[in-house]
Amino acid sequence: MRRRAFIASGSAAAVWPAASRAQQQAMPVIGFLGTSSEAQTRAQVAAFRRGLIEMGFAEGKNVAIDFRWAGGQYDRLPTMAAELVARPVAIIAAQAPPAALSAKAATTTIPIVFVVGFDPAAAGLVGSLNRPGGNVTGVTLMSVLLGQKRLEMLRELAPKAAVIAMLANPISPDALPEINPVQAAANSLGLQLSMFNASTPSEIDAAFNAIAERRPDSLLVGTDSFLLSRREQIVAGAARLKIPAMYPFRDFADAGGLISYGTNIPNTYRQAGIYCGRILRGDKPSELPIIQPATFELVINLKTAQALSIDIPATLHVRSDEVIE
Repeated sequence: MRRRAFIASGSAAAVWPAASRAQQQAMPVIGFLGTSSEAQTRAQVAAFRRGLIEMGFAEGKNVAIDFRWAGGQYDRLPTMAAELVARPVAIIAAQAPPAALSAKAATTTIPIVFVVGFDPAAAGLVGSLNRPGGNVTGVTLMSVLLGQKRLEMLRELAPKAAVIAMLANPISPDALPEINPVQAAANSLGLQLSMFNASTPSEIDAAFNAIAERRPDSLLVGTDSFLLSRREQIVAGAARLKIPAMYPFRDFADAGGLISYGTNIPNTYRQAGIYCGRILRGDKPSELPIIQPATFELVINLKTAQALSIDIPATLHVRSDEVIE
């Protein structure tokens, strides 16, 4: 009887260390909080995975990713963020300002790595760019700060333009930080800026109908992630109006847009993946400085320029990083 008890006790002792080891070796989960959809974010997600791999983490082998997609409906993000916190995940990777702000509101302990277009310190996401503090860090495209530069390039492209249409998503947290400097730049250049808003696919169509009635000389498209996810629809709308349009990212030019100037988005998601890998290895988000873009891409779609009978100025041609023919 005592021998049986000893064997049972020994078996239990053997089971507990095994269970403990299994728990310790449990695969960490990254919660990916997306503002758009999987189909519209494939290039970014692929780059994010590459960044993780560079740090030694491969999805399905030693890390898992729980994707949550808002499909452009930003009001869904707080609930999704709360679900990831309740799971709980090891890290939240937040796509664009609405997701980053929702994640920060949901947790002060789980590390958050974001990709945003505005100044995250000015927006209150982090304490400073060099030492974020707290549980939040990430990458900024600084794309909203380039609105004035894009407007100036658009002026080079269409020097006789007097009325510029701007398409923005009014519910995006980075709408006003982008629009206000553009409006100031338009005033200084003697241009009239006409605002058009869209936060759903149907509103994009309605906005282009309104733009057609206003008959502006050119179009400036905002940086919001929803607009990026609807790039084919927006490029098609600009083509129907047959007006020169300036876009914030090369994804638009690749989709047939005339000209783009901004950060390489896949590279920013690769950097976000690297930061997630560093945190999984033990780095603290509070000590990881916000990554800022070192260069910006100017991409010109020459085929679209020819279709619009637009001659690209030599001043833009020589500064371009790529010409799509």
